[in-house]
Amino acid sequence: MTGTAAPDRQRLKGIAFGLAAAVLFGASTPLSKRLLPGTGALLLAGLLYLGAGCSLTLYRLWTRRAPSAEREARLRRDDLGLIAAVLVLGGVLGPILMLLGLRQLSAVAGALLLNLEAPLTILLAVAFFGEHLGRREAAAAVLILGGAALLGYQPGEFGGGWIGVLCIAGACLAWALDNNLTGRLALRDPIAVTQMKTLGAGTVNLALALALASEAARPSPSLLVSAMLVGTVSYGVSLVLHLQALRILGAARQAAYFATAPFAGALLAVALLGERPTAADLFAAGLITIGVVLLARAQHGHAHTHEALVHDHLHVHDAHHQHAHDGSVSEPHAHPHRHEPITHDHPHASDPHHRHKH
Repeated sequence: MTGTAAPDRQRLKGIAFGLAAAVLFGASTPLSKRLLPGTGALLLAGLLYLGAGCSLTLYRLWTRRAPSAEREARLRRDDLGLIAAVLVLGGVLGPILMLLGLRQLSAVAGALLLNLEAPLTILLAVAFFGEHLGRREAAAAVLILGGAALLGYQPGEFGGGWIGVLCIAGACLAWALDNNLTGRLALRDPIAVTQMKTLGAGTVNLALALALASEAARPSPSLLVSAMLVGTVSYGVSLVLHLQALRILGAARQAAYFATAPFAGALLAVALLGERPTAADLFAAGLITIGVVLLARAQHGHAHTHEALVHDHLHVHDAHHQHAHDGSVSEPHAHPHRHEPITHDHPHASDPHHRHKH
């Protein structure tokens, strides 16, 4: 790593991953709203996650035959506890509560309430998971969250009742915990992590739907295919990109970028469901745009010390990874390696190598 060029490129890559994940997931809100009448909440959650899991399984089978220089770190037995936690929180409780809430609220109101995920994620990341946001980054996050909170708001929009509001708030808390716990898996193969999570969550939700006759509506073949396609893109691809962004940016910063998801959801709701934007929506969009630009331009750097550490993840031989190999190797690559103690000063985020006290 020389100068700031390499970390700047990585940060921009993380921002691109984070925003792309937000757009793809945001699209799932109005699309799920369209699919709900033909299914139950549990069945739709199962189909969405199974669509993602099956697609990722096919992708891994296809790419396994192709030679690749990028060998991600594999999941290990001691990762199973975290996998189980994120599966239950993010793959079962979160989607079920969200879909139950969407049943009672409009798509725009649902997109609005989903913004609770970001501040809850940031609060947990800073208070309990060792991450840090500078003043400028925190101000930019507030602009994004404030714009997202205004997005699509109309008097009487929550007429569906507080049960729907509480369901979506509970979903956001489950996902906030999921985001921070998933950050502990960010150095593992993101496709493998997402594959396990989506297949597990899809299987559990589908089994629950079949066990409850009232939830086990029989979707038409076209609805079945549509749900699995939405799951492939809005859950599968989005979650892989989200993990890549977590790896580079940390949970707090990625939560701010992911808060733009309702913006994409509200735009699609206008096109699909005929919900017209207001002047307040346009003002909110402006706040979100300004916040994203400010957050992307913010720099955080200071002298810091890395303690000795042994772990396994995809890497190149930069300033944090100076070690010898027997023979020539291609980069990037993954293998267990040791970090020697080092003190230096450079711009950084709260990625897995930079969670230290301030």
